[in-house]
Amino acid sequence: MAEVHKSVPAPSRLLLALEGRAVGELATTWAVMPLLAKGPTGDGHPVLVLPGFLATDFSTGPLRSFLERIQYSTHPWRQGRNLGPVGNLEDRLFERLDTLHKRYQKKVSLIGWSLGGVYARLMAHWLPEAARAVITLGSPFNHTRSNNARWLFERLSGTTIDAIDPEKIEMVGRPPPVPSTAIYTRSDGVTAWQSCVDHIEGGRRTENIEVPGSHCGLGCNPLVLHAIADRLAQRADDWRPFERTGVRRLLYPEPRISGNGRSAV
Repeated sequence: MAEVHKSVPAPSRLLLALEGRAVGELATTWAVMPLLAKGPTGDGHPVLVLPGFLATDFSTGPLRSFLERIQYSTHPWRQGRNLGPVGNLEDRLFERLDTLHKRYQKKVSLIGWSLGGVYARLMAHWLPEAARAVITLGSPFNHTRSNNARWLFERLSGTTIDAIDPEKIEMVGRPPPVPSTAIYTRSDGVTAWQSCVDHIEGGRRTENIEVPGSHCGLGCNPLVLHAIADRLAQRADDWRPFERTGVRRLLYPEPRISGNGRSAV
């Protein structure tokens, strides 16, 4: 969400209208689920999944079901509908992360869809000792105004973008102190794809992964699920960037150039 780069426009009305593609992405995922399940499997470590703006845990059901199938201890956020910074939401999220960390005696991977990813990055900054990695799906942590949901966010949350603590905005815009993966699509109809990628600094365990698809389908896009499985299967002490080799080179576009001219470090 850091406004340190030139502002970009929100997605066009045409892209917004094409968000109905999400239904087809979900159908495709169910069709190829047996194949997806043959990919990398997990070590049972806990994973906390946060929904996007206006969404509830119901929206992340397919993603969590897939992660359970490949042997992760997966957990919903349990905060009801995501309406943004209402009440003491942030305190409750930090408490939930801390509780899971203490229960399993293991660090927790955080997956956040859209606004949920913004909170996932914030949680990793504030409780790095409890976070194993962060994966965001179409999350606008840069260019906070470059989306088609800003007016609705401000109306329902009771706050404006300009009223949010600038230090918090700056923090979310920085790569977390743990390995992080930003998954995005250039055909996003809700938020500008440029707001969903990291402008990477040297030495960071940070990467951007581009997929074809819609914003509303990111949580059930088969290419996203495969990338998430690959990222979570890494050893906690041996992070390496996502490899676009073999057939992956045909399925995953080369990520757009980041701030320093590289897509991952």
